This record gives sequence, C-alpha cells and structure tokens, in this order.
Amino acid sequence: MTTAVEQPTAPWGASRLAPYPTTIQRPHSTVAVDPTTQLGVFKDRAGLVVEMGAHGTSKGTETSTTTNSDSKNDQGHDQDSQQD
Repeated sequence: MTTAVEQPTAPWGASRLAPYPTTIQRPHSTVAVDPTTQLGVFKDRAGLVVEMGAHGTSKGTETSTTTNSDSKNDQGHDQDSQQD
C-alpha cells in the first residue's frame, strides 16, 4: 500500500502580495533627539541638519451626555478636534 505525498501549498495570502513600490532616497540619514528641546533632529550624510518642515498640533475633547438620568442605556458622547 502506498500513501500519496501531499504537495505543499502556498498560504492563501501569498497570492495577494505585490512588489514593493519604487523607493525614494530621503534627504536625511540619521535622526536623533536634541537633549535640550527634546525634538527630533534630522541630519544628512555630511552631518548637516536638514529641515523637515513644520508639524501642527492638535487638541481633542470628548463630553459624555446622558438624556435619561435614571437609565444608563440612553448615554452617549460627543467628540471634536482642532488642528493647527
């Protein structure tokens, strides 16, 4: 009696893979934290600081609302956010 040897099959997700997109060279080669400002400092291959642009700040608030004080089932909440 001979037994059939099962051929290994690729995982189902492997058929969904695609090649990586074309990569680009970034203008910085290292990132460090400035001990005084606690901000990231980007430097190029020559060790010169590279400006990476400004980043905004954001603030969010959330308030709880209850429409029926004797029931917890009618509770909801509101959210908003602001970004500079």
